Amino acid sequence: MNPSTTTSKYRDFVLLALFVAITFVLGMTPLGMIPLGLIKATCVHVPVILGSVLLGPKKGAVLGTTFGLVSLISNTTTPAVLSFAFSPFIPVPGQATGSLWALVICFVPRILVGIVPGLVFQGIQKMRKGKNTLALAAAGVVGAILNTVLVMGLMYILFQDAYAAAKGIETTMVLAGILGVVGTNGVAETVVAAVLVTAIGKGILAATKRG
Repeated sequence: MNPSTTTSKYRDFVLLALFVAITFVLGMTPLGMIPLGLIKATCVHVPVILGSVLLGPKKGAVLGTTFGLVSLISNTTTPAVLSFAFSPFIPVPGQATGSLWALVICFVPRILVGIVPGLVFQGIQKMRKGKNTLALAAAGVVGAILNTVLVMGLMYILFQDAYAAAKGIETTMVLAGILGVVGTNGVAETVVAAVLVTAIGKGILAATKRG
């Protein structure tokens, strides 16, 4: 095997392990998941997006799965009001048990967060060679929006009545409530992702002579 290929694979493995560790630290401590009333605002998507960009969509999917697992563990062990939507071990309001649909919300959006930003980054680089700043920022924005919109959208589709019961509102007000979350937490998380993914990504790309 070519020594440079071996070095590249080892470097990618180390980066993957590092991003997995960071995802767990952010997800299992107040550093990454901040309770904001009904939900937990998160920056755990940042290492997932970075991994997708720097290591490719396949390894990004591994990080996305890790993100989902961390979310499952966090919402099970330290539940918030809407944790029933992320863990089947937390009873749905008005029911004695949780729902397996929670696993869909917990994992599917997060796995896609590990896949799509890498594809966006690769696509922009092909069209505009050397435009790392634009590609990184776009990947960060897309990843954060995917996470927020898919999670909240699936919550509306799968747990509309339960959301209303948990929040103590009429079912007709659920959409407005969810759009409010998207417009507040979602925007904040998107800005954070764009800034951090661009800054950290450029540093790692320069250090590893990628891009």
